[in-house]
Amino acid sequence: MKKYISELIGTMVLVLFGCGSAAIAGSILGNLGIAMAFGLSIVAMAYIIGDISGCHINPAVSLGMWISKRIDTKDFVFYVVFQCIGAIIGIGLLAFMINSSASLGGYLITGLGQNGFGAASSVGLSMWGAIVVEIILTFVFVFTVLGVTHEKKTESVAGIVIGLTLAFVHIMGIPLTGTSVNPARSLAPALFMGGQALSQVWVFIVAPLIGGAIAALIYKYLYPKVTDTYV
Repeated sequence: MKKYISELIGTMVLVLFGCGSAAIAGSILGNLGIAMAFGLSIVAMAYIIGDISGCHINPAVSLGMWISKRIDTKDFVFYVVFQCIGAIIGIGLLAFMINSSASLGGYLITGLGQNGFGAASSVGLSMWGAIVVEIILTFVFVFTVLGVTHEKKTESVAGIVIGLTLAFVHIMGIPLTGTSVNPARSLAPALFMGGQALSQVWVFIVAPLIGGAIAALIYKYLYPKVTDTYV
C-alpha cells in the first residue's frame, strides 16, 4: 500500500505545482517557468518516493513499465487509480486556493492548467495535430524514463534527467496543447472545468497512452534482456 500512497502523493504534488504555476503565475513565469515547475516537481518527488514506488506519477509511464515487464498487472492498475486520485486531490486544492483569493476571480476564470486544442490551443492546433504532438512528446518522455532507470548505475541522476526531460517537452508543448504527456494530469482539471476541457480530454488520455506504449515497445526491442523490476 505504501507505493500506491506514494504515487498518490507524488501525482498530487506534480499537478498542484505544475498546473498551479500555469493557472496562477503563468503570465509572470512564462512557458519556461511553467515547464520548470513541472520538471522540478518530478525531481523533488523522484528523490522522495523513488525508492518506494519508482515515482511514475503518470499512467503513461506506468503503462510503459508494465509493457516492459517492470511492474505486474496489479501494480499497474493500482498505480493508475491512485495517480488519478492524487491528481484530483491536487486540482481540488488548487481550485480551493484560487477561489480563496479575492483578486483571482475563481478557477473558472483563471483556469486550472487544462489542456486543449483548436480554440483552446494558443496556436490553434487541430485535433489531429494535438494527437500527434502528445504521442511524440510522451514517447520522448517515457522512452527517457525507461532508459535512465534500467540500470542501477544511473540511479543517482535518474530523477534529474527525468525532471529535465519533462521540462523540455513542456517548453515545446505548452503553446501547442498545454502539454499533457500524463493522462491523470489532464483528467483532473478537465473534470473541474467541464465544458470544452472535458469534451477534449479524451485526446490527452489516449494520445499519451499511445506514446507511452510505443516507447515501451521500442525499448523492449532495443533492450530485450532488460526485464528486471528495479523501478
